[in-house]
Amino acid sequence: MLRSLLFVPGNSPAMLLNADIHRADGIILDLEDAVAPDQKDAARILVRNAVRTLQYAVQALIIRINPLDTAFCREDLETIVPLRPAFIMPTKVAGEGDIRALDQMLREIERKNGVEEGVTRLLALIETACGIENAYAIARAPRVRALMLGAEDYTADLRAIRSRESGEIAYARSRIVNAARAAGIDAFDTPFTDVNDVDGLLNDAQAARALGFSGKAAISPRHIAGINAAFSPTAAEVRYARQVLDVIEEAQRLGRGAVSLRGKMIDKPIVERARQTLQMAHALNMEVDEL
Repeated sequence: MLRSLLFVPGNSPAMLLNADIHRADGIILDLEDAVAPDQKDAARILVRNAVRTLQYAVQALIIRINPLDTAFCREDLETIVPLRPAFIMPTKVAGEGDIRALDQMLREIERKNGVEEGVTRLLALIETACGIENAYAIARAPRVRALMLGAEDYTADLRAIRSRESGEIAYARSRIVNAARAAGIDAFDTPFTDVNDVDGLLNDAQAARALGFSGKAAISPRHIAGINAAFSPTAAEVRYARQVLDVIEEAQRLGRGAVSLRGKMIDKPIVERARQTLQMAHALNMEVDEL
């Protein structure tokens, strides 16, 4: 269960050394935006050495590569594929064709390095208007196991004004979540970029969870606790979910059809949400029976 994904600049030895101490569920080692063009080679080497030696204590190690249309992309892949990260994150994915081109490169590199063909998974970063419109095709493309919204580049592409309330990305958020869920994969929300606005971060993360996102990216360690809290079930939610399943079990035992709880009919979608809540609680080692 990946609630929080922390971006870590690939050209900073100190940040790479401490990347897993902030309690993020996953870390994204960044070879793209955080790294100047004249530092790409050095960053690639730093990331390779860090992954080989540090054995990061996180659920998922992700490495963000440079765009397909740059000279850096192939070199990134040649270095990263043998490291076997949980995901490689391609950037500015505009359509299924981008993923298929990456798939072909990855097959060649996997064969060359003795890596099982097809094992390298992708978390596709969608950050253009074209990518948003093609989100479902991207989600269904080979190797893609999750989508992420990149709102800063996306709003620049739209010529929109980025705001704290994020109304300008409402359509993109919904499109990403719907495409991902239709394809049976995860969806991750864009980072909240004001490092000092903790209340804004909490509101933004809660809104993302309400829309159906699996988790949220962060560019600051200060945001990890808030994201983890927003994407974790509360004690009240877990108690209610347990009550829903108890009521259903009792109704089945007594042979009843319709059943209600707190004056509300309990139907199949409510039961499914209750099961999802309890699965999340178990995954987070919450003491369900004691809540």
